[in-house]
Amino acid sequence: METEGSIAYDEVVELALYDPNHGFYATSGQAGRRGDFITSPEVGPLFGELVASYLDQEWDRCGNPDEFVFVDAGAGPGTLARTIAAANPRCADVLRYVAVEISDAQRESHPPFVESASQLPTGPFDGVIFANELLDNLTFTPVRRHDGELRTVRVGCEDDELMEVVGDRLAAEDVSHFKPGIVGGVVQQAAANWLEHARTSLTQGSVVVIDYARDRSEDVEVRTYLGHERGTSPLVQLGSNDITVDVDLAQLQSRVGPATELTTQKAFLEELGIEDLVEEGRAHWKENAAVGDLGALKARSRVREAEALLDPEGLGGFTVAIWR
Repeated sequence: METEGSIAYDEVVELALYDPNHGFYATSGQAGRRGDFITSPEVGPLFGELVASYLDQEWDRCGNPDEFVFVDAGAGPGTLARTIAAANPRCADVLRYVAVEISDAQRESHPPFVESASQLPTGPFDGVIFANELLDNLTFTPVRRHDGELRTVRVGCEDDELMEVVGDRLAAEDVSHFKPGIVGGVVQQAAANWLEHARTSLTQGSVVVIDYARDRSEDVEVRTYLGHERGTSPLVQLGSNDITVDVDLAQLQSRVGPATELTTQKAFLEELGIEDLVEEGRAHWKENAAVGDLGALKARSRVREAEALLDPEGLGGFTVAIWR
């Protein structure tokens, strides 16, 4: 089947995830233990406490401006906003919190103290733009080597079933971001566009991306999930599955410039003092376990949260990329 009668792959992903009536995030997709995926903010309040510490560090580094903007990109229902507010960072009095979420249903759950938006705010401003597991959910276009050249993958239909079909020759500009001889990959133009927009919005501050990521384009994998279980093809049960793709670090940095810092979530949170908070929690639990009050239970929970956030085979192994 040729490109006639087919549609672009990224358009299919856009509809499957974000269509306002039938898309995954408009109908069933949600984070949390009872949802379809667990993100770091949903593990518990500890992650928000540490992000609050990062905000204070960046506020100090920028010279303590009178207004400091925190953009929570892909904010979901606003879980991170609530935990950062509860942590009461030093910059709280000058903090402008913008919770960006494309899903109307998710925005309705945002707390009243945030600015709720569907798109990144217009700069320039001083602050932090924070994207936790956002870029892996942006649209993408798979490419495959066909007859000696890289071509896009499009979506066609045969016998009432969606199927991948060979598309157009990949543009020379896109080819330049892949290593010679690669047999396939994923063009992540939407992620590059988002990052470029974010970087140019800041006068001072940083863009922080935390996500599934790969150093080599050939290792990038597309996945689907439903109810914490791996699914099959992204073209099966459109709108019912979460569709994610590893962030191609090599391609992204080729398109927008090298990251200032590359590390893991484990190392990032350790640098922010997670071990001190955990020890504080252990001590409080040991001292108050017999009482069993709310504070003691929260202290014990902090230890368990840290285990999940630092797990090198799980959330702790995620890549943290920072652009300043």
